[in-house]
Amino acid sequence: MKFDVNKTALLIVDLQNDNLSKGGKFEKSGAVEHAKKQNVVENIKLISQKARDRGIPVFHNLFVVEKGAKGIGDRAPIFRAIAETGSIVRGTWGAEPVDGLEPKEGDFVIEKSRMSSFNGTPLDTLLRGLGIDTIIVTGVWTNMAVEHTCRDGADYGYNVVIATDGTSTINEEWQEAALNYAMNNIATKMTTEEIVSNIL
Repeated sequence: MKFDVNKTALLIVDLQNDNLSKGGKFEKSGAVEHAKKQNVVENIKLISQKARDRGIPVFHNLFVVEKGAKGIGDRAPIFRAIAETGSIVRGTWGAEPVDGLEPKEGDFVIEKSRMSSFNGTPLDTLLRGLGIDTIIVTGVWTNMAVEHTCRDGADYGYNVVIATDGTSTINEEWQEAALNYAMNNIATKMTTEEIVSNIL
């Protein structure tokens, strides 16, 4: 698959310290270890560098809550976990993008309080305004935020590409379940190398 640089955007989903950095609130979940195994930070760096070099817009989709996680609800286990751990709170180190993947001049930064990057955000409006028809999705968690974003992207009518080694979760079992079951009929699966070599 070749990417038309005038119609493609890169999404970086929830790549924040609490989610995959050593010392983050979710470190004990296995997320740090799995991200390292996937080489996810370095792989996304490669994709984002190529994207910017070719003029592809880069979107940083950040899950941010207020102190006490007010307003996100507690019915879903993931939202309870966010509240109980005190993670990704606005203004804290944990909510900041990981080292080396901070937004650059010209990038878009979208805050969200749901798993999908489309839910309650201006993402779709911005993508359509830019003439985008294809999104490359990277980030964490593959089986939650990334999967929700890919599903919504497909429902909104975009060609969705998921970076198989530019995404991570808490272990290989969940990664494989997301990629090999949930993403079937939703997204095109490509490695970092394949994505970079097809951004012409």
